[in-house]
Amino acid sequence: MKVPRVESKLRVFSFKIQFGSQISEFKKCLSTVNSACEEVRNSLKLKEIMKKILYLGNTLNQGTARGSAVGFKLDSLLKLTDTRASNSKMTLMHYLCKVLAAKKPTLLDFHLEFVSLEAATKIQLKSLAEEMQAIIKGLEKVKQELAASENDGPVSEVFRETSKGFISVAEGEVTSVKDLYTVVGRNADALALYFGEDPARCPFEQVTATLLNFVRRLRELTLKKGCKVVEDSFLFFYKAVKLTFKDVVNEAWPVPEVSQAMN
Repeated sequence: MKVPRVESKLRVFSFKIQFGSQISEFKKCLSTVNSACEEVRNSLKLKEIMKKILYLGNTLNQGTARGSAVGFKLDSLLKLTDTRASNSKMTLMHYLCKVLAAKKPTLLDFHLEFVSLEAATKIQLKSLAEEMQAIIKGLEKVKQELAASENDGPVSEVFRETSKGFISVAEGEVTSVKDLYTVVGRNADALALYFGEDPARCPFEQVTATLLNFVRRLRELTLKKGCKVVEDSFLFFYKAVKLTFKDVVNEAWPVPEVSQAMN
């Protein structure tokens, strides 16, 4: 007995078999992105560290037009290791670590608040969009083949029954995951906006990668040096740098939550 549109039915069978694991993995990725966004935005310790960095930049730029900045670009976090005092191995990142160890040692474990950050850096929003479309199109193909099989007669009777049952369950799953995907997309954009960045120019992937690198660098100093407080005073560092902080501090952080936290 010849089965009508056998290739189409095989593709439907393949989609149905993989559907459960595909949805499960997709939800896991969405949840990771969502959690990372919430962890960063809810981190009070990160806000405190940002305040210290802003204060450091404004102090170094005292007397210049940049000495009263209200914020800085996110990628400036990675420049802290590039700016160092003359004839010294001490960088601004070193000094930040020492300041935190001396004044706010409880902030040094801020990395513990970012449970999902590293995993989130491995997720591309473009890939999630493609996966979402694949799921939607896959279910649509099942519906199309079901409609076509109505004229197949008895040979497709079992296929029709199983497909109807699958669709009744899958539609609810797809609707649910579409809603979650929409929420996650908004939260990903909101994360960039939270730091005063344009999501189009500084997408989720760049934000999380920058934050993870900053966390790792500060954490590395904490572990290697123990952020041991030495006699290097801020005045020494200020005089030794012999440059402004213009490459690190920029007046570009008009986000209400952060601005309030930094007051």
